[in-house]
Amino acid sequence: KMAQCLAPSVQWQMRLTKNAMETSSMTSKMWNSLSLKQSKKGALKTATKFRICASSNGTINRMEDLLNLDVTPFTDKIIAEYIWIGGSGTDVRSKSRTLSKPVEHPSELPKWNYDGSSTGQAPGEDSEVILYPQAIFKDPFRGGNNILVICDAYTPQGVPIPTNKRAKAAEIFSDPKVVSQVPWFGIEQEYTLLQPDVKWPLGWPVGGYPGPQGPYYCGAGADKSFGRDISDAHYKACLYAGINI
Repeated sequence: KMAQCLAPSVQWQMRLTKNAMETSSMTSKMWNSLSLKQSKKGALKTATKFRICASSNGTINRMEDLLNLDVTPFTDKIIAEYIWIGGSGTDVRSKSRTLSKPVEHPSELPKWNYDGSSTGQAPGEDSEVILYPQAIFKDPFRGGNNILVICDAYTPQGVPIPTNKRAKAAEIFSDPKVVSQVPWFGIEQEYTLLQPDVKWPLGWPVGGYPGPQGPYYCGAGADKSFGRDISDAHYKACLYAGINI
């Protein structure tokens, strides 16, 4: 396959030899050493495409570098990801906003709004829903001082929308009779991992079923514990965020 990178620049064409692409993937040093040749003679044109021709295993990808870029040394601004539960009660929605500086408490955050008609939480003729920040966690995906903001949803008049189950729970837990108690919670995290190409559980024989659970229960090893890297990544992300897991 050929890879194309588009940018508001002059159209150039880069050709790589077959041998060069077979030996290793493209690196930044290789990128810097490549000579770019203008694809057409004559004056440079504006508003054209920046094109790279390369084989699939040599695709130049700066996206990962940018996603992992730590902007903390360069700016006080942070990204706050506002997160809420959608109308089905099981779908998670979110959107990002830039804050001028890091914050430590939800009270420092502004309320925000969204179109509830698009999430099944408001009618089209009166669709505005207001997000109330309720908790802050460190963002394990973006890192740095960026945060995840857990929100619940209200009407513009300050009334919890019907799918805002947290409001009723907060009312119960703020009752003096409950405050004096020490509640315990046990929530077990389970995973059902499906292979995207065949829509079949990860590790199962395609179109078939595994044997009895004996060897797999609390199992270890690549032939028994399938997708463990996902659960380990989730585990560490929770610890990083400050979640008591």
